[in-house]
Amino acid sequence: MLKYISAADRHHAAPAAWLNSYFLFSFADYFDRDNLHFGPLRVFNDDSVAAQSGFPQHPHSEMEIVTLVLEGEITHQDTMGNKTTIKAGEVQRMTAGSGLAHSEFNRQDKPLHLYQLWFIPGQKGLTPSYEQKDIGFLSGNKNELVPLVTGQKVLEDVVYMNSNSTVYWSNLSADKEIEFKTFPIRLTFIYVKEGVIFVNGTELGPNDQARMTDDDVVQIRASKDAQFILIDLPASEANY
Repeated sequence: MLKYISAADRHHAAPAAWLNSYFLFSFADYFDRDNLHFGPLRVFNDDSVAAQSGFPQHPHSEMEIVTLVLEGEITHQDTMGNKTTIKAGEVQRMTAGSGLAHSEFNRQDKPLHLYQLWFIPGQKGLTPSYEQKDIGFLSGNKNELVPLVTGQKVLEDVVYMNSNSTVYWSNLSADKEIEFKTFPIRLTFIYVKEGVIFVNGTELGPNDQARMTDDDVVQIRASKDAQFILIDLPASEANY
């Protein structure tokens, strides 16, 4: 079963002059009892940060936080001692676990565009940790699903997280098709960055979503060159 959510139905937030965000799930001042999470995917924010601006130090706990940089670069600093820069095409994972604090700034003279995803971890009280990898997903392999971050250890050369989930990216050319095999006990989430795709026959354009349950196969065909994210998730909390 596929639930289609249009770009217009995202929650738009602009809490500061330097920040423009779209919340796909309840977050901050946006609360919808029927849109709290999708499996362990608790937060998906599509953020644009103005030049020379950013988030001052703030705390987190009991979340797996994944950041995908799409344009520009972000400077990260945390209470674990990490001081890093994440550039476009790179993936960052931070296990907040028992607690940490961090800051995120755009130190460049051009805007920053990123997706930030939070996953409910499979275990509480984890020791905070950090990982970053240059996967080059924005200009990488075409017409396939490229894993970026996962809690499924059968996948290699990806960022690891403490969630039984996998985040994929695809650069799908017009008129090409890919197939994702899943199970009725799993969930599939798709969010389109650009282009047009058909997911099991349903059309999705830029910033549209598909949330899928009880499926065995997900067929994806592009009618225009497209970029999108696909997330494979457990349906049951016992499997997070």
